[in-house]
Amino acid sequence: MSAGLRVLGFAEADVPAPLAVQVAELEAEAWPGSTPGHDPELAPRTLLLVDQQGTVAAALALLHKPIPLAGRTYRAAGLSSVVTRSALRGQGLGGRLVAAARAELAADPAVDLALFSCDRALAAFYEAAGFEVLPGTVLVGGTPEDPLATDAPGFDKVVLAAFFADDPDRDRATFTGVRVPLHPGSTDRLW
Repeated sequence: MSAGLRVLGFAEADVPAPLAVQVAELEAEAWPGSTPGHDPELAPRTLLLVDQQGTVAAALALLHKPIPLAGRTYRAAGLSSVVTRSALRGQGLGGRLVAAARAELAADPAVDLALFSCDRALAAFYEAAGFEVLPGTVLVGGTPEDPLATDAPGFDKVVLAAFFADDPDRDRATFTGVRVPLHPGSTDRLW
């Protein structure tokens, strides 16, 4: 299936209905009981890997918000809801889509960095697409009144990033080994 696949990107509200239905089905299979869609305040953008017949092979969401840290406000984006059709896993399709997402974020002058968490076991998958693990970094999601941190009991998460602004070494140092007040809200608690 890898021949003829193309990456399509849409504002989440503009995903054509036949594709949106497939994304919702893939997400429901991967995360039973989940609710499709993201908080519109996070300017969700959907990236899809689609074949010539319109079958979604893989999908993910890019979410955006400003993050104040160390006296500066960073324009951050995060990956969310990364999923590959179960019958197609192990063929590199998810990695291809994640690499395309990283390239899109790197080319966007309105994004200073990508920042997200994943299960520790998946870190190498994201590193292969050009993201790096930030040792000791904790994302604090949810809301200030109802926080959810990546170091919560029972979580085995790592935080990954890619830095696109004018001084990536400075930004890497700022985001390494700290608690980051992500607070994306109650819908996308950790992106």
